[in-house]
Formats: sequence, structure tokens, C-alpha cells
Amino acid sequence: MHATLPLLRMTDFPPLYRDRLETLQVNLGYRCNQACLHCHVNAGPGRKEMMNEENLALVLKVLEKGGVTTLDLTGGAPELHGGFRDLVAAARARCVKVIDRCNLTVLFESGQEDLAEFLAAHQVEIVASLPCYTADNVDRQRGKGVFDKSIAALRRLNTLGYGQGDPALALSLVYNPIGPSLPPEQEALQADYKRELGERFGIEFDGLFVLANMPIQRFGSTLVSQRRFDAYMHLLKTNHDAANLSKVMCRTLVSVDWQGYLYDCDFNQQLGLPLPGPGRPHLRDLLRKDFSGQTIRIADHCYGCTAGQGSSCGGALHDGSR
Repeated sequence: MHATLPLLRMTDFPPLYRDRLETLQVNLGYRCNQACLHCHVNAGPGRKEMMNEENLALVLKVLEKGGVTTLDLTGGAPELHGGFRDLVAAARARCVKVIDRCNLTVLFESGQEDLAEFLAAHQVEIVASLPCYTADNVDRQRGKGVFDKSIAALRRLNTLGYGQGDPALALSLVYNPIGPSLPPEQEALQADYKRELGERFGIEFDGLFVLANMPIQRFGSTLVSQRRFDAYMHLLKTNHDAANLSKVMCRTLVSVDWQGYLYDCDFNQQLGLPLPGPGRPHLRDLLRKDFSGQTIRIADHCYGCTAGQGSSCGGALHDGSR
């Protein structure tokens, strides 16, 4: 695999500074039942890295300290971590909102037969990957048969009340382009998704998040192999919108890797660019330090979050109407 960090270090991206911490995004490990081309964490069935009990306990201590309102769980497939359910239940008992970054097909893995019911019982918000509403495009990006399983999973979630407009059972879908292009306008694509999934499969959901592909890990390496890396970076830079800088997720979010180390975002985590500070900041540092006002570590990949309508873990940063 080609290393992309050397291609991204030299940057003219504008400086960024942290606001008050609101979201703790925790990567529970890289094990996943899928191995998608665009995956920026290189997750897959063969990965062994998983968060240990000591760091899980630190996550709860950070939540108990107060200030963090949202626990955003990701992976890999976070649900495959043996401590996932206990962590979710403990966070919800502390009135912390929990988001599960779900690939949908995990609902059909052995031992996960009651996962959908568990998520509904604990009112966990689901952000589910579905990069297209056609089988060919999804299966090409995520593997044969993934689309059909995803549709079955969405139907199951709908029967439990997800995607019906109840904020306690919010269901959002995630779109990302197949290749090196900017995602289309979010509101218009959401209307297409709702029409196609509703008419063809009777599926309902609350919203669509469109995300730009980051030029790192598998996707970045593929671009280098195809000699398209420079062209994609040019696309991101020429579509930079400075208005998005005030809304990027790294201002109010800290990303935590499976070892408990801290980063400004999930993308920096995968590039090995830790949160600025002495040593290597860790979960335990959140118990004794306020990072508000601190400089955010940037590199050229940050243009992926500010190009066009913007891109974040919550989708577009503006509606694209300007």
C-alpha cells in the first residue's frame, strides 16, 4: 500500500482551533465483516486490534466528568467488540446520546441476531452506510450481496420504529462517491434516496449524509496507483469553501483510537497525527485537561472536509444552495 501522509504534510490549509468538546468519537477496533475499497481505516475480517477493558473504563470516566454530550462509536464494525453493548448501556444510563456507525450487514452476523432490538431498546441513533440505492454500485464498492443484506437490515430497523421521524430512533444513511469526485448536493440526493428506497423497497429513513472520500489509506493508495492522486487533490483544493471552516467537526470532537490515544479527527487518527500536546495525548488526559482553544493539527487532506458543500461525520456542512 502506498503511504499518502508524505504527500499531504506540506499544506496551505488555514489554521483551525478547538471549541468546547461535545463529541467523543471512539474507534472500538478495526475488525469488520466487510472490507470496502473506500475504507479509510483499512478495516476487515482479519484485523485483530480491539480496545481493551482499561480504555473502555476510561471512556466512561470521561463521560462521567461531564461536558461530552455525544458518544460516537465507530470501527471497523463497532458492534463486533465484546464490550459494545455494556458501553452503550452505561453511556445511555448517563443520559449521553450514543451514535452507532453501522454497516447494516453486521445485523446478520453470528451472535448479533438481537442487535437491532438492543439498539432500539437503548434509543441508539444509527448512522448506516449505504453508498447508493442500486445493487450494482453498492456491491461493487462493498462486496457481492451487501446491497440485499443492507435492504433487509433497513426493513428490520423500520419495523422497530427507526426512520419514522422519532428523534429517539433516528436513522440516517451515508453516501460516498465510488471514485475521485465530490459528492452531489446532499438535499437533492436525499430526495432521490427517499423516492427510490421508498418506492422499490418500502424503506424509510430520516436523513442522508454525503461524505467526500479522503485521500488516505486504501482510497488514497488506489489513487496513487492509478496516478490520480494529484488530480483529486486539485479538485478538493479548487473547491475549497472558507465558509465551511467554522463548521468542521474537529472543532468540537475528539477522536479516540483503539489504544485510547487522542486525535483531532478520525482521518488524523489513520494518518498517525495525534492531538497536539506534550507526549502522546491519551483518554486519561481528558480527565485533567481542557483542550479548548488548542491548535488543530492540519494537512492537505483537510480540504476533503471543506470542498464544495463540505463534508463531516454529520454530512454536508451547508445545503449547497449558495
